[in-house]
Amino acid sequence: MNTPIIVQYKINAPMINVWKALTDKEEMKLWYFDIPDFEPEVGKEFNFYEPGGENQFHHQCEILDIVPERKLKHTWSYPDFSPLKTIVTWELFPEEDGETLVKLTHEGIENFKELGGGFSGVNFTGGWNTIIGQSLKAYVENK
Repeated sequence: MNTPIIVQYKINAPMINVWKALTDKEEMKLWYFDIPDFEPEVGKEFNFYEPGGENQFHHQCEILDIVPERKLKHTWSYPDFSPLKTIVTWELFPEEDGETLVKLTHEGIENFKELGGGFSGVNFTGGWNTIIGQSLKAYVENK
């Protein structure tokens, strides 16, 4: 059975601030990845490498859907290792207290099972928890 990874965090900031952090490439490089070719437009591809300058893992993504201030959906792939892709969906939900619930769903991780443990669901879950629960949360809440 193919079970998506779902990671959710409440962030003490309005949705507009979280959305800007997710879609402005200048802000993204402060908490996420440096993605110089990112354009928040359906059909646009963007590419990046992990931080640290090692350039081991070329990430390639294509934006599939955007609902401003609500949803960003894109593919996620490693073209140097596999032709297969996964789907990442970022969703934002307003909370009554002015906070924002960030929900990330990563589907299709089983497509990477042949690539080894570094591409496992456990590894991705840990990575997304760090990216959202620590990096994004700290960045947006301390702006």
